[in-house]
Amino acid sequence: MSRTKKSRSGTSSSEVIVVRNRSQSDVDGRLRKRIKNRKGLKTGSRNAETKEQNKQGNGQQRDPRLGSKKKIPLIVEAPKKLSKADRRISAEKELEMLENDAQLNVLLDRLEEGEKLGVGLQKYVDEKLNRIEALMKQLGIYEVDADLEEEYEDEAASIAPSAKKVGKKSSSDEDLLSQFEDIDLDQFKG
Repeated sequence: MSRTKKSRSGTSSSEVIVVRNRSQSDVDGRLRKRIKNRKGLKTGSRNAETKEQNKQGNGQQRDPRLGSKKKIPLIVEAPKKLSKADRRISAEKELEMLENDAQLNVLLDRLEEGEKLGVGLQKYVDEKLNRIEALMKQLGIYEVDADLEEEYEDEAASIAPSAKKVGKKSSSDEDLLSQFEDIDLDQFKG
């Protein structure tokens, strides 16, 4: 490409025409300089990107600039209290969840086998068993017979004074085993 440049001189007869030939490297250098000086995104790039995305995704992707359409309550209402029936249903669900708790079942099996648990695991088992007992009492499932309570109190009262007097174990393992074998299980059937 050539460019003619007219010089400005006082005389009109002596016009000098300067012809400049640009090589390809000069053109490329000027283009690189122009691109380097232009920083940031193109004008209107947000609009152009969203239009391209809409064409490609057919409107499946949402504009990231748009916020959530979830309604926000302007007045905060007090949480409603659960009725007695709702509390009973929630207690039943919680009891069922506790009874089906796999970790608790494994720990109870370990306890039945005679294995001793650590302090943290024993605390976990005690908390869960106490909660199950409380839920069963709340639902009316857990009932201790008054007769059995009196028997336990009588046995405790009879063992306690003798233990104080003797100062030894009240029963040996053989005595406890014989008592267990002599129990009539038919009286516990209901």
